[in-house]
Amino acid sequence: MSASLVPILEMRDVTKRFGNTTPGGGGVIATDQVSLTVTQSPPRILSIVGESGSGKTTVARALLGLNPPTSGQVFYRGADVYRLRSAEMTTYRKEVQAIFQDPYGIYNPFYRIDRVFTMTLNKFRLASGKQERTELIEEALRAVSLRPTDVLGRYPHELSGGERQRVMLARAYLLRPKVIVADEPISMLDVAVRAIFMNILLDFKERYGMSTVFITHDLSAAYYLGGNIMVMASGRVVEEGAAETVMREPKHPYTQLLLKSIPSPDPDKRWSETGFASNPAPPGTQMSRNRCLFAERCPHVMPVCWAERPPMCAAGEQRVGCHLYHTAAVPTVAAPMIAVTAPLSEASRTAAG
Repeated sequence: MSASLVPILEMRDVTKRFGNTTPGGGGVIATDQVSLTVTQSPPRILSIVGESGSGKTTVARALLGLNPPTSGQVFYRGADVYRLRSAEMTTYRKEVQAIFQDPYGIYNPFYRIDRVFTMTLNKFRLASGKQERTELIEEALRAVSLRPTDVLGRYPHELSGGERQRVMLARAYLLRPKVIVADEPISMLDVAVRAIFMNILLDFKERYGMSTVFITHDLSAAYYLGGNIMVMASGRVVEEGAAETVMREPKHPYTQLLLKSIPSPDPDKRWSETGFASNPAPPGTQMSRNRCLFAERCPHVMPVCWAERPPMCAAGEQRVGCHLYHTAAVPTVAAPMIAVTAPLSEASRTAAG
């Protein structure tokens, strides 16, 4: 396998259980045999979507080396992340950078913003002197559309949420990571700043070859970024494929439910329930995780759904975990009008400011 095809970041059958981790000991399973791959070349954007509690953040923390899996493995350049030696871990921390959800809680309020950059430059020995350090910091801030004079010398509380999130992107820019893991980075930002933030991620991909694992509950944001989408429900991956295909031709009933849940931009159309009824389990059914976890909400539920875990299988251009694709074609739904359109070209984004 050529170096360009070797995954830089990979999860293989990762299960994370919180609480009693002994076999059969109960607890909460946050991720259930989740696998994903991020290649170094070409750079890739992978959006992980799903409702709250679907396991998205647990995946992010596992990728970042913050939450060892109960079973399965996370690999960085073919090596188990949780078994890296000190020098290897330093390289890993440089090449895999995190952007977290809360732009308020990630800073120490007692220090000026400058410290975020100087600590990074010193730790990884990126500058040989004060002048070079200043030049690198100012270049990084301009790369994320911030003026150095508006940011440097200030305390975190003096910046807006959008500015704080872009400072984190500027810090990542200093390191030129191979992968950015962004966990709900735009959920606390207003719409205008969200567009700026996502355009920066696209620029990082196109200009500097940085891949992004973008975790979100906002389907329009995932559609805008393009790349691939991985849909999670109850800790499992239920559908994955190209963003354009998944959004316009959803295969799994859960993905269809998510798309139906997007409110219409027409103010004359009321935002109503999706119509996915609650299905009672057949009498005597053993309610274990060795079944389809969406059965209670699925309009196409079959007896096999209560008895067996659906395998991932090919469904056109997507991979889908659903028993329907072993029996008959599942009905699809037309994608609703998305609030944000497909990714803009670089020239179009520049013109839009």
